[in-house]
Amino acid sequence: MSSAPIDKSKLYVNAIATPLAGDKLERKLLRLTKKIIQQKGVKRGVKEVGKAIRKGVEGIVIFAADVSPADVISHLPVQCERKDLPYIFVRSRAELGLAASTKRPTSVIMLTLKNGGGSIEDKFNKLKERIAQYN
Repeated sequence: MSSAPIDKSKLYVNAIATPLAGDKLERKLLRLTKKIIQQKGVKRGVKEVGKAIRKGVEGIVIFAADVSPADVISHLPVQCERKDLPYIFVRSRAELGLAASTKRPTSVIMLTLKNGGGSIEDKFNKLKERIAQYN
């Protein structure tokens, strides 16, 4: 997999992709995802994230805005709102998959904290509060 930057202006963004993260927030989220991967605190994919939401797991849900058809993930933002979980969309599922250490593009991930994250916990909570303002 090449790490060449993706021209985000040419990416498809589906109609339900609200709130959409700006470039700076998106970079912070993807960097945090790479750090939380090491703690094994990431749920990947529609089935795994949906199950975690239903069970009441606390965290941040990150959706890819270029998922087509949108019906694949359209039920998850509603579930997040019911459980008061902060969620946000990033432009590229390829970058989301790369940050989540998968070989394939990923449509949705959930970041959770495992036992005491230290500085990661501080960054996680700041981003969680910032995303919660959008919802």
